[in-house]
Amino acid sequence: MPNKPRVVIVGGGLAGCECALALARYEIPVTIVEQKPERFSPAHRNADLAELVCSNSLRSADPTAAVGELKTEMTELGSAVMDAADETRVPAGKALAVDREHFAAAMTRRIEDAPNVTLERRHVPSLDEDTLQQALDEGGAVVIAAGPLASESLSESIAAALGAEHLYFYDAIAPIVAADSLNMDICFRASRYGADGGDSEDGDYLNCPMTETEYDHFVEALLAGEKAPCREFEKEIHFEGCMPVEALAERGRLTLAYGSFKPVGLVDPRTGEQPFAVIQLRAENREGGSYNLVGCQTKLTYPEQKRIFRLVPGLENAEFERMGSVHRNTFVNSPRVLSPRGDLLARPGVYLAGQITGVEGYVESAAHGLWAGHSLGARLAGLGEVAPPPETTVLGALLAHLQRETKNFQPSNGNFGLTPALNRRAPKRKRKELYAQRAREDYAAWLQASSHILRLGS
Repeated sequence: MPNKPRVVIVGGGLAGCECALALARYEIPVTIVEQKPERFSPAHRNADLAELVCSNSLRSADPTAAVGELKTEMTELGSAVMDAADETRVPAGKALAVDREHFAAAMTRRIEDAPNVTLERRHVPSLDEDTLQQALDEGGAVVIAAGPLASESLSESIAAALGAEHLYFYDAIAPIVAADSLNMDICFRASRYGADGGDSEDGDYLNCPMTETEYDHFVEALLAGEKAPCREFEKEIHFEGCMPVEALAERGRLTLAYGSFKPVGLVDPRTGEQPFAVIQLRAENREGGSYNLVGCQTKLTYPEQKRIFRLVPGLENAEFERMGSVHRNTFVNSPRVLSPRGDLLARPGVYLAGQITGVEGYVESAAHGLWAGHSLGARLAGLGEVAPPPETTVLGALLAHLQRETKNFQPSNGNFGLTPALNRRAPKRKRKELYAQRAREDYAAWLQASSHILRLGS
């Protein structure tokens, strides 16, 4: 399509795939460049696109939750990630979780089959790479969607273009264990308060119950366990929403018992009583052959992980299919370095998409890539500028967060706290519902007003 400007997207993760497929709706030629399998980051191992490296959960599917509302907003923008997630869903109560290998394969097929989209497998080391500059020279654009694990050379190139050190935080991954290595005489299946809609015997989670003595022994081991060291030039900074389990344990003896290990709504069938604490396991695939240790993201060394997690009743003989690990996540100070359109002030035409901008989480990263694709696609197709959704919506609030300058800019999940106050009195239990209702109404009005620009058909 010689008359259309070309877009080069660096990175085939969630944001890059969403951006490419959205651009394709506007008949914009897209080249998506993915470094795998030529090179893998420390956290990646699957050559397919859109690999989920941490949890296989896309979090709550409750429409009154902020992330549930964001999923609805994405679906109405034609999200490929939401479509593939529904296709590869696994049981997870009120959460949307996927079979991660099937999900990555489904996203890869969508990219390979999309008209106007070309996939190249190679590493882009710098913003000055020839193919990127050529796209800009021809009136097109570049989208950097390399994610929080962008290669050191590309990260350094971005930092040099910004004239400042890039920011970073650490993200911790939870271990995965084989289902057939679990002690099912101890583990029991249930969701808190039957949250999956079934009774306690048919819950979507497996639970490892602990007595107070067993819990204390486990916490003591966590605190004493050997941790993987940081590299000398990196200061250790954790994102609050993804703290390593041992870092949480350092905050106090009962932090975990009142947090991710809380036993409320669960009854151990062996005793007929509520345990003192519980570690929940969530299925990693449709077959239920492996389970993720929920809330157990960790930077313990591999030998220590095996020793310490096997102290938990039900995990005595656990076989680990993936060990927990820690990696550096890179993000920029978006309010200072990005224009309202999403490109770098220092490099017009070079856009950032996804988690590197300071949105945090799978869903949020995909949502940002989806928005970047629609916004850029409409502009390059000559349809005009599409205004972002209002801040009362979750997507609009995330986009506003990236433009709101603060003294200490930090990544954020989508949450109703980013939206304007309700300006009305309401019981606490009703507030989420009211926030979600307002978001739905305002998003619908925005879609209607933008329908002459957005291409939402198949």
